[in-house]
Amino acid sequence: MPPDAHARTMLPIPDRPAPGLTTYDAKDPDTSFPPIEPLLPPEGAPNVLVVLLDDVGFGASSAFGGPCRTPTAERLAGGGLRFNRFHTTALCAPTRQALLTGRNHHSVGMGSITETATSAPGNSSLRPNTKAPLPLTLRLNGYSTAQFGKCHEVPVWQTSPMGPFDAWPTGGGGFETFYGFIGGENNQWDPALYDGTTPVEPPATAEEGYHLTEDLVDHACAWVRQQKALMPDRPFFVYLAPGATHAPHHVAPEWIEKYRGMFDDGWDVQRERIFARQQELGVVPAEAELTTRHDEIPAWDEMPDDLKPVLAREMETYAGFLEHTDVQVGRLVDTLEDLEVLDDTLVIYIIGDNGASAEGTLQGAFNEMANFNGMAALETPEFMRSKLDEFGSPSSYGHYAVGWAWAMDTPYQWTKQVASHWGGTRNGTIVHWPGGIAERGGLRSQFAHVVDVAPTVLEAAGLPEPTTVNGVLQSPMEGTSMLYAFSDAEASERHDLQYFEMFGNRGVYHRGWSAVTKHRTPWVMVGGAVPAFDDDVWELYDGVADFSQAHDLAAAHPDVLARLQRLWLVEATKYQVLPLDDRVAERIDPALAGRPTLVHGTSQLFYPGMGRLSENSVVSVKNRSFAVTAEVDVTGPEARGVLIAQGGRFGGWSMYVHDGRLSFTYNVLGIHLYRVTSDEPVPDGTHQLRAELAYDGGGFGKGGDVTLYQDGTLVGSGRVEATQPLIFSADETTDVGYESGTTVSPDYSARDSRFTGRLHWVQLDVGTEDADHFVSPEERLRVAMARQ
Repeated sequence: MPPDAHARTMLPIPDRPAPGLTTYDAKDPDTSFPPIEPLLPPEGAPNVLVVLLDDVGFGASSAFGGPCRTPTAERLAGGGLRFNRFHTTALCAPTRQALLTGRNHHSVGMGSITETATSAPGNSSLRPNTKAPLPLTLRLNGYSTAQFGKCHEVPVWQTSPMGPFDAWPTGGGGFETFYGFIGGENNQWDPALYDGTTPVEPPATAEEGYHLTEDLVDHACAWVRQQKALMPDRPFFVYLAPGATHAPHHVAPEWIEKYRGMFDDGWDVQRERIFARQQELGVVPAEAELTTRHDEIPAWDEMPDDLKPVLAREMETYAGFLEHTDVQVGRLVDTLEDLEVLDDTLVIYIIGDNGASAEGTLQGAFNEMANFNGMAALETPEFMRSKLDEFGSPSSYGHYAVGWAWAMDTPYQWTKQVASHWGGTRNGTIVHWPGGIAERGGLRSQFAHVVDVAPTVLEAAGLPEPTTVNGVLQSPMEGTSMLYAFSDAEASERHDLQYFEMFGNRGVYHRGWSAVTKHRTPWVMVGGAVPAFDDDVWELYDGVADFSQAHDLAAAHPDVLARLQRLWLVEATKYQVLPLDDRVAERIDPALAGRPTLVHGTSQLFYPGMGRLSENSVVSVKNRSFAVTAEVDVTGPEARGVLIAQGGRFGGWSMYVHDGRLSFTYNVLGIHLYRVTSDEPVPDGTHQLRAELAYDGGGFGKGGDVTLYQDGTLVGSGRVEATQPLIFSADETTDVGYESGTTVSPDYSARDSRFTGRLHWVQLDVGTEDADHFVSPEERLRVAMARQ
């Protein structure tokens, strides 16, 4: 007998042996046992496909009036429903954790991204075991589960190849299959990939036609085909979360060229065009108004004329990137149709995990890491013009200008990170389920939030929320099923209260009204004046009459504003939002933030073959002196290859042997490359090779003198004029004896980077001003023991 509803509230479902006669001899005619039946969800439970795009504003997709062609989204909308009041959290990791758990993001510790986690419960990046994820609930009820793409929910101190894997998709996340990447973003041409918890290399290079989104969809299609071939009676839950269209904006030239000249009129004109299409489509009411541009966002006419071709190219690249992404999603939809399961699949297509991203500076970026390091000034207008034809290519790591993000959030104010306003949180969403929705091409305007996805899926599958999972009592989901709206466009909305908060930007929605306050500006990442929380100015909007938050009614209705402000405080207290934390750069430092670190002390010992070590897995060398020592055996022809490298083409450092000589390269954002090479080759035999950088001090990002040693003897010297103060890369890693991904130095590619001699060990030391130039066996043993 299948488990009843009560049994399904306890996961795993308890095994209950059937009572009856037990015979002595299996040949006895009275021997009888019920047949073994596989665990399945209730009859009629649909397959589920959740697609979550990255950094797409409400006004970007053509399905919601935008300039970027999204034929798959339009196709699904034509056969299903558009939701034009669906909301996210204003930032990626919080949205994803809320989606996967059905709880508000602070409730599951994801007040911001994992890289800025603190020790406060609402910002710890740790999901409590009382809030089990939806995929686990589905798997324990008989679903097949798989995730393809981005996982940004792993605490940074757990992202090394050794885990622990509790927060990884196939660890405690409930997915049986995972193919994708861990972290906030990835190079689309050369990503750092995992198959489950095992690091893997991309199957091809960019030159061979590789692109990450295509690879993810290839794996998703193959998995679905195999699942339906082997388990046709078992429904699946597939979560496709491509890194697109988060920066870096990477796509082949033919996709960019489709949009050549379309954005030459600039973002102000583009907003007006989008708004007109939105009203024509009906996704924005006819009486809605287009919000005005804030002074912090420059008008197109204020931008330098000689920079405008670059700005237009940034948007052409983004548009091509989004269209390419949507077409890849279409291949998965085609696969479902070919397998004749599309009608029985609940597809929830969320076009963005937050508003469009304004993290690319007022002029955009060729390498977005420049802004994250407070070094955006290095990308001068002359530099940007020199890179015009490289945007989108493997040599770029680009992002578009703030003005384009604002335009892609039409008709709303502000952008990603600004959780107070709909520009940061309202994302067009499409639901397609022919087997469960009779209407085709409908519009739904009930308020909805990403926490509603999990309860919607459970109700569609006929499954209860679990009360216990793995013996742990579960807290109730905080979302509201959207299923009630599938059959009734006029149904009264059931999710009528929702708080918002991100880095101090905050607001609350209640029964049509919204009270909001913008606290900080997302593209000001380093420096800038931030007001005290009590000095923030609150605004009030009537959503029934004012769809786009165009008219602030705070002065006209102070009583309503006061009531909503109190309500925000109540909700913030309930869901662990407090204490408010508007720090950004400070929270990157684990010591200041109060989160654990994987690495302790001032020395770290590595062995050959270690790799995929995130920056949080390696002792920090930023803004300080450091030394790196390697013991090698060299025999025969000239040795060559990487001894250790951190980062890649867009920022990092590397110690390696080239043309038989020890070399050290420091790469600042792919803009400045500093190389120091020894005066003499490395002879045959066993040797210690060492590079030291003596930091100038006096602040962040300063330079330093480099000296090279062989067995303690000086063999070379040089100068690094600047260093990266905060982050090398969001996706590149530290590798020992080889280099994965893109390479720090152009002297090697990843495919020919492996050291040809024998590498015994590498030791990294920081604060080395008075250190010896040779690592004794006793010192190496001390470092090894300190790590135990």
